[in-house]
Amino acid sequence: MSAPRQRRPSASPTAEDIALFRAAMADVEPLTPHGRYLHDLPPPPPIPRSRLKDERAAVLESLTDPVRWDESLETGDEASYVRPGLPRVILRRLRAQWVAQAELDLHGLNRLEAKHELADFLLQCRRRGIRCVRIIHGKGRGSVNREPVLKLHVRHWLTQREEVLAFVQARPADGGGGAVMVLLRGD
Repeated sequence: MSAPRQRRPSASPTAEDIALFRAAMADVEPLTPHGRYLHDLPPPPPIPRSRLKDERAAVLESLTDPVRWDESLETGDEASYVRPGLPRVILRRLRAQWVAQAELDLHGLNRLEAKHELADFLLQCRRRGIRCVRIIHGKGRGSVNREPVLKLHVRHWLTQREEVLAFVQARPADGGGGAVMVLLRGD
């Protein structure tokens, strides 16, 4: 028996060789240019449209709420607030003994900007474990009609925040009628 005849590799493939090669490779997918296989990405998580709509509505409502300053929150010329159920002695201690660990200055901001800044500031303070802060809202001397616009808004917004336990007008050295000292809930 004679051994099967072996072909010697030629310098260039014949047309028959090219056709056979293409037929054998017909089902093969070429690699990406970088040589890696790209897996299909998982679909993105569903978007909770109803919840987002509710949150937007709540934000819009909170931004357009009228200022309702309850007379029971004011004591004389200085405004103060203590969350129901807490002793009023907190107010005296807050004004005389507590030291501000952080402060926020709202000078030059409009009502919407101030509300956003205040919310962000209180969130950061809560995350950092800060209990006592000073918020400077100004006395309104630069406002139209020289009325303290932010003063009433800030005090109203503070009464709506769960993390706020109490606030009192700052001492004269800390801003007096242009600032409030705020006691925040500890975790």
